[in-house]
Amino acid sequence: MPARTHTRSTCPDAAGVEVRLPWWAVALPAVAFGALLLLIAGPGQAHAATADPAVGRLLERIMKLLTP
Repeated sequence: MPARTHTRSTCPDAAGVEVRLPWWAVALPAVAFGALLLLIAGPGQAHAATADPAVGRLLERIMKLLTP
């Protein structure tokens, strides 16, 4: 019995891999980063940013946007 030969498929799926992530796979790291940033730049640490006032202003604006 002769062995069957496998022919290559002409399907374009083999050329590129498409990965689809669920929404929480992107949202959770972003939320975790934001929470850690707020912990680092909390209100008690605001005086530590006197060397670069632009960073302090940016963090203040982020805090104002995130507080209800």
